[in-house]
Amino acid sequence: MSDTQLQGKRVAFLVATEGVEQVELTQPWEAVRAAGGEPVLVSTQPGRVQAFDHLDAADSFAVDVLVYDATVGDYDALVLPGGVANPDSLRTSREAVAFVGQFAASSKPIAAICHAPWTLVEADAVRGRRLTSWPSLQTDLRNAGAEWVDEQVVVDTSGPGPLITSRKPDDLEAFSKTLLEHVAGVSS
Repeated sequence: MSDTQLQGKRVAFLVATEGVEQVELTQPWEAVRAAGGEPVLVSTQPGRVQAFDHLDAADSFAVDVLVYDATVGDYDALVLPGGVANPDSLRTSREAVAFVGQFAASSKPIAAICHAPWTLVEADAVRGRRLTSWPSLQTDLRNAGAEWVDEQVVVDTSGPGPLITSRKPDDLEAFSKTLLEHVAGVSS
């Protein structure tokens, strides 16, 4: 993908104040930036978010926009990075769940990796959709009406907008590539 393929495109990365798996935030973020897009860090509190490398604290990142100030119309796509604590915290935020629900009702892509589909469950955005995740979420996703599969990257286009999901950090290259294709309007 060229370094201008996403020129003029803004991608929201929604995370809680702590617990996001750093590589699941930074690798897609850098892919969006390298393709000429503008990644925007959206969170539930002002200041900085604490990322983790599995269970160890890693870097912190400055919040760009608070979720209650964010509107779907300002973004071309939504990325939900994983980490266990991150989506578990997001699903308790009314504003975060509402933002995800509004995105799910739009025609815009949502990309979620690892444990991030927990937030999609809370927003009732997986019913009738085919997706993947970290394996421990499969029962939660099935109970919420999703078809869970164990694949590197899954794109479900049965809803208003494409839902892109992956299982784990090892899938990030395919996840990021698929995200860029859908933000650019080119699906494989």
